[in-house]
Amino acid sequence: MLSLDEMENLLPEMALVAGIVLAILVPNLGNATLRLPLTRVRIPLFIGGTRFTATSDPRLPARISIVAFSVAFFFSFFGIEGASGEIGGVIEVSSFSRMMSFVFYGALLLAAVATTYRMPARRGARAPRDKDSESRVEALVAALMDNRRQVDFHLLLMMVGLGMSLMAMASNLFFMFVAIELASLAAYVLVAFHKEEAVGGEAGAKYFIVGSVASATGIYGMSLVYLWAGDLDFDALAASWAAMDGLDPFAVIGVGLMLVAFGFKVSAAPFHLAAPDAYAGASSPVAGVLATASKAMGFVALFRVLIEVTMPAEGEALWFCIVAILAVITMTWGNLAALTSENPKRMLAYSSVAHAGYMLAALAAIGSGLGDSATTELVLVAVVFHLTILVLFKLGAFLVLGLLETEGRSHRLEDLHGLARRDPQLAGSMFIFMLALAGVPPLSGFLSKLLMINGIVNISAGTGSTSADAIVPWAETVDPVFWLAIAIVLNSALSLFYYLRLCLVMFFEEPEEAKPLRRARHLRRTILVLAVLTVFFGIGSGAEFLLDLVETAVSAM
Repeated sequence: MLSLDEMENLLPEMALVAGIVLAILVPNLGNATLRLPLTRVRIPLFIGGTRFTATSDPRLPARISIVAFSVAFFFSFFGIEGASGEIGGVIEVSSFSRMMSFVFYGALLLAAVATTYRMPARRGARAPRDKDSESRVEALVAALMDNRRQVDFHLLLMMVGLGMSLMAMASNLFFMFVAIELASLAAYVLVAFHKEEAVGGEAGAKYFIVGSVASATGIYGMSLVYLWAGDLDFDALAASWAAMDGLDPFAVIGVGLMLVAFGFKVSAAPFHLAAPDAYAGASSPVAGVLATASKAMGFVALFRVLIEVTMPAEGEALWFCIVAILAVITMTWGNLAALTSENPKRMLAYSSVAHAGYMLAALAAIGSGLGDSATTELVLVAVVFHLTILVLFKLGAFLVLGLLETEGRSHRLEDLHGLARRDPQLAGSMFIFMLALAGVPPLSGFLSKLLMINGIVNISAGTGSTSADAIVPWAETVDPVFWLAIAIVLNSALSLFYYLRLCLVMFFEEPEEAKPLRRARHLRRTILVLAVLTVFFGIGSGAEFLLDLVETAVSAM
């Protein structure tokens, strides 16, 4: 039985569990009764029968989901400053876990709001009649399908949120993998949810197969780690790693196999191959969740294993070179692939791969062992800050594409032609999102990249001469960690080409269709708020406020 303190620490998760239970029960409430044997007395069951008017509203599951995510988001925010406590031996609530659940719930809340327009529920939908035209029949069937799928979609979305939040709080490796799989299995179904579209089913199948192989690889690695240490608690694993004399093959191979699983979650090359298809085949709100919340989940897992368990007290980590090479390959591969993409969603998918490379470079700098605790914390703050503000402009860009999807568009670059003429507000927001992804000042995307580059340079500081007349000798003596910062700068410059190309077609190409986009008031307001926050958290008091929250979270990790 949970104590009052434990229940208080788990309020966000309890809100989400309550949402899941309500989403299952409330739409099934009806006037069903049960007759007592040998009597005429009937007692109400309330489950089944003819549904009540209030509970038969197809918009109800979305409202339950949005309220549950809003409550969880609210409690997570207020838990960042003072949440702490261990529950059941496998869960540890801290400021860091609450910061990450704040990111997860924020992304999922935005996706739930956007889905009310991408897959709308229509209360007055009816079955087709013989006199209806063929196009009318198709529209009516589509409306009925959307109504029937409301509960399924929002249940899966809440399952994703619950799995992600439990993963962030895990203090045990096995529990962390179970939580990751809870989120992942629901995400696989969400990718293929719109099965009436050919690309959705294909994307879901690819994502499920590759993800299952990656998960199996990671779980096999976990079993090797258990054979080596005899325990799966992170504290016990860290102590065993620190006391390890030499390199135990079970430990090294086990951690390497787990890196494969986590590399898939963060879309690191070469484990990213299913990601572009998944992003292109999923609805835009779901693709936005994969690019933000799912990526953050993968990096939290990397933090747990690489920093909390395998990072030595001093000296270079075993995985430094591997992660550094993966970082450079990932950011370069992602940007080069995005340059040639003609599908906006695939372009943003490859952009997400590149951003994973930037954060892996920062993680590799920590593994170099050159920095002290202050510089290590500086780099971690930069990575967590980037994961947080990525929800604003990466998910914001997907929400713009989601609004285009309501009229059957967003899969071609031509669908964005002339968007500024059709909808100046939407085009202006998309322009801000693209500049933030490219890292243009004074937007929050620039600040997060600047913090990462600054942290990497500080870690590599003092490793060579920087005099103007000795550039070549300096380049030969500087630590390789410094070149990770150079790689981020060069790849950020490269990314400007495809981000600005998308902006170019919005403002200077003729639209294929002149009529304005759908009104979608709540979604439009959400997109506008995200654009404003993208600027707000890049400069002044807004940036200081968010950085203070992130520093509080990182110091508790």
